[in-house]
Amino acid sequence: MNRYAIRFATLRRTGRKAFIPFTVLGFPDRKRCLASIKAMLAGGVSALELGIAFSDPIADGPVIQQATHEVLASGFRVRDALALVAEVRQQDGDIPIGLLVYHNIVAARGAERFFADARAAGADGVLIADLPPEMAAETTSAAKQVGIAPIFMVSPLTDTARLQRLASLAEGFLYVVSRLGTTGSQTQFDDQLRATLGRARAAVDLPLCVGFGVSTPAAAQHMVALGADGVITGSRIIEIIRAAGENFGPAVEQFCRTMQAAVDGMAV
Repeated sequence: MNRYAIRFATLRRTGRKAFIPFTVLGFPDRKRCLASIKAMLAGGVSALELGIAFSDPIADGPVIQQATHEVLASGFRVRDALALVAEVRQQDGDIPIGLLVYHNIVAARGAERFFADARAAGADGVLIADLPPEMAAETTSAAKQVGIAPIFMVSPLTDTARLQRLASLAEGFLYVVSRLGTTGSQTQFDDQLRATLGRARAAVDLPLCVGFGVSTPAAAQHMVALGADGVITGSRIIEIIRAAGENFGPAVEQFCRTMQAAVDGMAV
């Protein structure tokens, strides 16, 4: 079984939900990125979502875009990102690790080689943010051949036909966009989210994890109340690392611990 299937089965059995933090691999540098991910693990998170820096991250808001550009300016490349993933895998053999990438990264390396390298590094899933499911059959096949779960986004604009297509393509979980737009720390959510979760639940038999703007325990609890199986937070992690300076580890760990407790319905 894929690590996602194992982890989400365990969460369901124990009545818990998933908290998945995101960061850009190589931010703010290799050493401190690894330290931030270790802090996430120490905070008891359910899974990891790690981004590979790309020059035009169209799905990301200004906070993650800035981090991405800084990583690229430092000379940190795809091979460095995968090497860092391998080091993270050495820290925890069980946690699901997902990569968030853009299609140019996959195409430049070649799909078969990219997914094989990602799997060898210890990744469990890959979300290609700018690859629509209508064009994803070949790429998805290459991922599944090496045991990588193809992860897809669902938004309030995703219609029934696209959801049905995703039912045959997606594995791991569905990344449900809380609102239209880009990532960020806003706390106002699209009124259609409950309906989006309901339609996705009816069409695809996978866990539903909500991202985009889920930056506080209250927001995380709200997403779970609307029907999410978990939440994904990225911009807030970047902000914490910047604000805390060199001693960011305890702040990242505490934030992750608080968010995991929030989705689990514990006092925060």
